[in-house]
Amino acid sequence: MKSRWNDGDAARYVEVARAAGQSEALGLRIYTSRIIGGDPDLVLHGGGNTSVKVKSADGEDLMHIKGSGWDLDTIEAPGLPAVRLAPLLDVRHGPKLSDPEMVALLRANLIDADAPNPSVEALLHAFLPFTFVDHTHATAILALADQPDMREAVKRVYGGRLAYVPYVMPGFDLSIAADRVYRDHPDCEGLWLENHGLFTFADDARASYELMIEFVTMAEAELARAGITLSGPQESDGDEDAALRARLETALAREGSPFAKGVFLDYRATAAIRKHTAKANVEEIGLRGTVTPDHVIRIKPWPMIVEPDADEAAIHAALAAYAERYTAYFERNAARASEPKHMLDAYPRVVLVRGNGIYALGANAKAASIGGDLCEQATRAINAAEAYGRFTPIGEADLFDMEYWSLEQAKLAIGSK
Repeated sequence: MKSRWNDGDAARYVEVARAAGQSEALGLRIYTSRIIGGDPDLVLHGGGNTSVKVKSADGEDLMHIKGSGWDLDTIEAPGLPAVRLAPLLDVRHGPKLSDPEMVALLRANLIDADAPNPSVEALLHAFLPFTFVDHTHATAILALADQPDMREAVKRVYGGRLAYVPYVMPGFDLSIAADRVYRDHPDCEGLWLENHGLFTFADDARASYELMIEFVTMAEAELARAGITLSGPQESDGDEDAALRARLETALAREGSPFAKGVFLDYRATAAIRKHTAKANVEEIGLRGTVTPDHVIRIKPWPMIVEPDADEAAIHAALAAYAERYTAYFERNAARASEPKHMLDAYPRVVLVRGNGIYALGANAKAASIGGDLCEQATRAINAAEAYGRFTPIGEADLFDMEYWSLEQAKLAIGSK
């Protein structure tokens, strides 16, 4: 992976920030956020987050943190709302906060009360004692992070430069757990989050960004050591069966479906997708879960699989089987929840055509396109993970907790507007 840093571009962002009465650090934060977001092998569609700590005109410590509903590749100053830092640091040694309490804390300390909700990982950004903090879900990192146990491999590849954080659900619990790991390894330059992604940090914008690039490049090299070449994003180049699309549209648009008012299908057929969909055990792999936890809120826990020649009866049977499996998944996991859960619709968001390609489904073109992009990246990560060892994402219980997490559902609602 190559650095996209350019001194001239960085200087222009600094000048724009100064002209707007903003800090130089915020200008650099916007710049590096955009070059992170501009690389789909680092983050996609609202994934990842960034922050910068600054002082206000009267000397108060503030943190600008990515706000929900913003994508890094197009982020502007309003997408990095400022929060007061001291109250966030105070909770480090306090009692556990519930999700609503954490959101209330963050909102209560926004400088602009009308700003978007700060990232659910804002506390972790606050706890890390660096000016700039970057977080991504890089494809190469996911291929390795979604392995049964990478602790020793991470130590071998990165030495003490990365500290290993076992999987914890994003939010308050992850912030506390990762902070403890950091404090046990205060000389580390980043955090490796199992089944999740990578954090890097520094007091300089370029240094934090280029640590991210270096560590992702080292992950690519580890894959290469195992004989695995991870390609960049691939353009769809396969032929679509228009008749199959029509049959899917008809079946999905029936009364009671979330797509009853119309369904949008985004078809992808790339070399990586064809390799994945041709696997004899593709259904079993799909049932393991999503490559990074937050994908579940957009593409459901697993795809529906159909044959290339599936007729209407076969598609309806597949939909019925999917609904039965999803309902059982919901009932199993809702029974252990600490609060009542209301089941979402039991329709897929991804239809995998065996040996051919993948349809991402959405109630509008944007949702379908986002799903298609996630699937394109996911298949490359899964192929690499399977070639390296065994694709092993978070388990069903953790996946359910993410899918039915109120904070992630709120994020999805914002992003669909």
